[in-house]
Amino acid sequence: MAISIKENKALPLIIGASILIPIVVTVLFFAPRFEIIPGFDYYVLPFVNAIINALTFFILIAAFIAIRNKNIPLHRFLMTSAVVLSAIFLLSYVTYHTATEPTLFGGEGLIKSVYFTILISHIILAIAIVPLVLISYVRALSEKFDRHRKIARITLPLWLYVTSTGVIAYLMISPYYNH
Repeated sequence: MAISIKENKALPLIIGASILIPIVVTVLFFAPRFEIIPGFDYYVLPFVNAIINALTFFILIAAFIAIRNKNIPLHRFLMTSAVVLSAIFLLSYVTYHTATEPTLFGGEGLIKSVYFTILISHIILAIAIVPLVLISYVRALSEKFDRHRKIARITLPLWLYVTSTGVIAYLMISPYYNH
């Protein structure tokens, strides 16, 4: 049995999270750094984040296949897993940027342009994906499947792009981490 959530009651939370998350991430780049867990190797977190993004990417593909095969319980489980992984990613990302200085990309020439094109599109769509994922998820939990399908058709390709470009950006910048 699906959890019943009223979309109109969830909307203020979705709007709040969609505004608050980019603000918090932006503030982190200007805030003083501090270790949440003294002695922890924070430089492992970008690798962990890349793994989470890759797992989320493949879970989204599997969820798409599951729904195409009308396996709704599997689809529901996989999509919930993708949402949970994304929340864990966000916590890890915030933790990393709370404790470490930003890493600068050291490549030159064309590769630098490629990196920043990927990074900028990733950042813009990562901001946009938050409300899309939350609205898609709430509509599914509310059993508003027609409305869920309409937004999921937009959400899925964008979410796949964000997760895949997160891995690509990590692979491109990882040689420049200061650890």
